[in-house]
Amino acid sequence: MNHAPIHIGIVGAGPSGCYVADALGRKLSGARIDMFDRLPTPFGLVRGGVAPDHQGTKNIARQFERTLGKEGVRFLGNVAVGRDISYEELKAAYDVLVITIGALDDRRLGIPGEELDAVYGSGQFVAWYNGIPADREFEPRLDGKSVAIIGNGNVALDIARLLAKTADELAASDLCARARSAFAAARIEDIWLIGRRGPADASFTTAELGEFGDLSRAATRVDAAQLPTELPAELGEEQRKLAERNLEVLRGYAQRGAQDDRPLRVHFVFNARPLAIHGDGRARELLLERTRVEHGRAVASGERFAIAADTVISAIGYRSTAFPGLPFDAARGVVANDQGRVEPGVYTAGWCKRGPQGVIPANRADSLAVAELILADIAGGASGEKPGRALVDSLLAGRGVRPVDFAGWQKINAAEVAAAQGRPREKLVRLDDLLAAARS
Repeated sequence: MNHAPIHIGIVGAGPSGCYVADALGRKLSGARIDMFDRLPTPFGLVRGGVAPDHQGTKNIARQFERTLGKEGVRFLGNVAVGRDISYEELKAAYDVLVITIGALDDRRLGIPGEELDAVYGSGQFVAWYNGIPADREFEPRLDGKSVAIIGNGNVALDIARLLAKTADELAASDLCARARSAFAAARIEDIWLIGRRGPADASFTTAELGEFGDLSRAATRVDAAQLPTELPAELGEEQRKLAERNLEVLRGYAQRGAQDDRPLRVHFVFNARPLAIHGDGRARELLLERTRVEHGRAVASGERFAIAADTVISAIGYRSTAFPGLPFDAARGVVANDQGRVEPGVYTAGWCKRGPQGVIPANRADSLAVAELILADIAGGASGEKPGRALVDSLLAGRGVRPVDFAGWQKINAAEVAAAQGRPREKLVRLDDLLAAARS
């Protein structure tokens, strides 16, 4: 007896969505998989989040490209759930619906002065320099001498490193043209990297930390007094190994000290929490308080100090954003789920499932686990009972929505590579330009 094909919808064409699509496509013969994305371009944070000077990390896009090009898989770009089609309509169309929308909204600092000009969230800032089209033009102010970046993760390191690099050091990156111009015009002298806890609790990886030793115009400053002589006994083995590697790098920076007189200084400041941002309509100063870690928590000491900060960027994490009807845990900022199950026939994977933690390989493991969950739930010869893409195509056509398909993305890709002039690509950053390239 021939079963009708299973119809699978995946909302979000980033790493998690692509890993789920690949895993299900391999195991479900004849499955029809539709991948939706609000942008005309696929690959999510590989395109819009990975630092533009880390081209090796972006190579994973080649694998995702093969997934999108497989028989039975469709890419529907520039289709936003809640705007062009509803969550309820997707549930009606697909036997299996998987939500992999990532986490794009910046968590707020929650301090006075956060509303001042020249105060930004890292998600907004990273999307800008990676050329992600926005509903409105965003031009961050980088016209002062001092930038404060709050956060002790790789995103904070990425922002500091890119701001510290010269044009020559950025030549092999795919940093978009508007950011290259802004960075070249900036006259930054001090970049402050600020963590609420100590270096043993920092979540950056050693390779990224070590890159600051190779910058041609930037001196990396670390106060040796802030580096512990021994690590807390309660650290797990993996965390201890990471902390030891990071401390070795930081001690090397501390030994260089003030003898390094290069024109730009990158300061690592630990055990300091932001209290307020002061300014005259825009940021001018960041007020901080020393902390100490007790039982895994940063506890205020009462000792306050301030640093000049003409631009403040918070890199303290992200939240997912729900579309209407989606079960959502507002307190945690994730899709409400039980080990990946959202409701009958609906699943979630990646950052929107577990929070914004882990790099791309962690998303792969999570996505494969959710794919196995889906396969277990539909085991026993289940066949497709829902209309799938026939219903979706009818709804979108009736609303005048023209998705960007995989061939359209390939045209965008070709246009960007052709305009590169020795760079990996020159990203199209306006939505109209992306759509024009896709439909050329």
